[in-house]
Amino acid sequence: MKKVDKIENSESYLGMREIIRIGNLAVKKAKEENKRFGIPEVISIEGKIYYIVDGELTREKPEILKD
Repeated sequence: MKKVDKIENSESYLGMREIIRIGNLAVKKAKEENKRFGIPEVISIEGKIYYIVDGELTREKPEILKD
């Protein structure tokens, strides 16, 4: 994780924290919604694409994501 300098302005810090909080909630909601619709999670590990299908990690593209 990249180290960043300390933010001296507490208002800026609180604003950024709020933006991150909202973003994290949006990602969580999207992941839950995708799971309900059977859309697998797509992640990148060391620049390689992986899919999480039924709790299993695979490099094979699931049928639902194929063109």
